[in-house]
Amino acid sequence: MIIFFICLTILILGYKFYSPFVEKQAGLDSTADTPQKRFSEGVDYVAIHPVRAFLIQFLNIAGVGPIFGPILGALYGPVALVWIVLGNVLGGAVHDFFSGVMSIKEDGKSLPEIAGHYYNVVFKGFMLVFTAMLLFFVGVVFIMSPAGLLSNLDFFEGTILANNTFWVLAILAYYFLATLLPIDKIITKFYPIFGALMIVMTVAIAISLLINAPHLPVPSDFLAYFEADHAHDFLEPNPDGLPTWPLLFITITCGAISGFHSTQAPIIARCLTNEKYVRPVYYGAMMCEGIVGCVWALAGIAAFPEGYAGLKALLDQGGPGLVVNHVANSYLGVFGGIMAIIAVAVFPITSGDTAFRSLRLTVVDAFNIPQSLRNRLLVAVPILAIAYFMTKLDFSLIWRYFAFSNMLLSTSVLWLATKYLFDRGTFHWIASVPAVIATAVTVSYIGTAAIGLNLSSDLGKPIGAVVTVIGLIVLAIVHSKHKVKPTAV
Repeated sequence: MIIFFICLTILILGYKFYSPFVEKQAGLDSTADTPQKRFSEGVDYVAIHPVRAFLIQFLNIAGVGPIFGPILGALYGPVALVWIVLGNVLGGAVHDFFSGVMSIKEDGKSLPEIAGHYYNVVFKGFMLVFTAMLLFFVGVVFIMSPAGLLSNLDFFEGTILANNTFWVLAILAYYFLATLLPIDKIITKFYPIFGALMIVMTVAIAISLLINAPHLPVPSDFLAYFEADHAHDFLEPNPDGLPTWPLLFITITCGAISGFHSTQAPIIARCLTNEKYVRPVYYGAMMCEGIVGCVWALAGIAAFPEGYAGLKALLDQGGPGLVVNHVANSYLGVFGGIMAIIAVAVFPITSGDTAFRSLRLTVVDAFNIPQSLRNRLLVAVPILAIAYFMTKLDFSLIWRYFAFSNMLLSTSVLWLATKYLFDRGTFHWIASVPAVIATAVTVSYIGTAAIGLNLSSDLGKPIGAVVTVIGLIVLAIVHSKHKVKPTAV
């Protein structure tokens, strides 16, 4: 139990004490006119109350990411909690915060436009390709996963609702409306409710686990990693032989650090009425997602009497969705069953629709397309039509490319934030050090993954170490040529 409260405390203290320091480097101005005030047009630039903005941002970035990822990451043991907490405070929250900062400073523009401003047209093109690719894969994944779940529910058996194609088309129809309509017609009305539901579910699961779970991790579980004769175990393979470095860092993205979050930043950046809300909305939403991630990592580690074997068996049988259903029903009864259906069916839909909406905004920004209804249709219809045919492909293939795009984009955004801070002459290390580590993870993954160079997994750690050392040396050299303003530190 104490381990969970330590994790919770670190996340909260990170927001309380570290986020104000991060905010100080960003140059936010509470007296400046926001993009919403300058470009209000009733479609995307629409004023939203900061509490609603927080709940929408939280749900946009969360979905089932901080549920499914940490459950899969629990296979690596208590080290999953270490990664979620440290990754969140030092990397993910900083990443999300500067995604919001740069977007609101750049008129609510999408990532490729921001990249073009701070770097060059080549980097803009790179960001455009990978942002669009990630958003598209997220949208497709979040058509396939809820459609598969809903079509296999027992009480739909023997009806048209048991047909997977029916649910694919129904979800696509909803995505079409959410992508096309003004943001205040669907998203601002319903997302705060679903965001609140995720918070209620997380709290309920956490309390019941802390009271009833049979295998709560204790401090000795962590100390074992650092005993002299077991020090090498920290990044060694899990019982199935999967290397912790870099696979744990790819498996748990939402909750720790996720490039997808940066693609959602412009949606809310176009709706905030004051720059002072950037930190509580963006940094705060990511901190809350870290708490969600810790709860579900704890569930994967602690909720099974058979321990690792029990979790692995259930994952092999039906994936993380079945684990959610098992945990919720076992610890919350009928209420838990209802919440589980919401978690694994409704929550991914709330990420899929904003993924396609963000993709529309990215295309519109890249090609300066006027925001008429006709033009929105011309952009949205082809995207969703292609998405329908993509649902016919193997889910695991789509997911592998999603994971690759996600990590690569988060790394790129951290380097973009580093350039932003360098240009301001402020304390860039808050973004540049996480950027180096994210680069090491990305290069290690690309080097050893089947969809990359497919090198031996034994090379993952040496590759990561070399990239980290080179990155820090380059940063030190570049830093020596720039003066940091005394007021920023």
